[in-house]
Amino acid sequence: MSSELDFVHRFVPGSSDRTLLLLHGTGGNEHQLIPLGRELDPAAALLSPRGKVLENGHARFFRRLAEGVFDLEDLQRRTDELAEFVLAAAAHYQFAVEKMVAVGYSNGANIAASILLRRAGVLQTAVLLRAMVPFLPEKLLDLSTVRVWIAGGKQDVIIAPAETQRLADLLQAAGANVSAHFFEAGHGLTNEEFVLVSRWLKKLGP
Repeated sequence: MSSELDFVHRFVPGSSDRTLLLLHGTGGNEHQLIPLGRELDPAAALLSPRGKVLENGHARFFRRLAEGVFDLEDLQRRTDELAEFVLAAAAHYQFAVEKMVAVGYSNGANIAASILLRRAGVLQTAVLLRAMVPFLPEKLLDLSTVRVWIAGGKQDVIIAPAETQRLADLLQAAGANVSAHFFEAGHGLTNEEFVLVSRWLKKLGP
């Protein structure tokens, strides 16, 4: 493994130009979302890193002080760290970063949103499942070339639907093309979401 690729991760080659960046939720790992990624796009390459932060033994991508209260200094550092890993992985595995789609769940969706709001050009397309506003930037980046599919659960007691809508509104204010959806579900994901995400990815082209 290259010294620049300093996240434990899996990379599964694909037969198309698309790469799915799979970002797990709290307690997940580099294997957890591989089946979902393959279901969403059977032809895509898959890049799945494991979060470096441990919370009571559970892997996360950044620290939090309490449920829904993030350590913003750690979030900033971990966002930059993950963004640099993604760029290094693109060079190492020889895939086009502009063809990459981030697929994040919960904590993984939140750090993907943080990359969108903090690191221009790293992510052009993202699927954010059960996400909230990770931080409020002093100035919004220009996200006019960015496409986002975002989903919340109407009965989610961990991330309220209003919080997911706040993120959708923030990304739209930055110019992103946002498709927001809310399902009769809690924090867990539904098969209906997987079907709709897969269809959305197909519409984007290979």
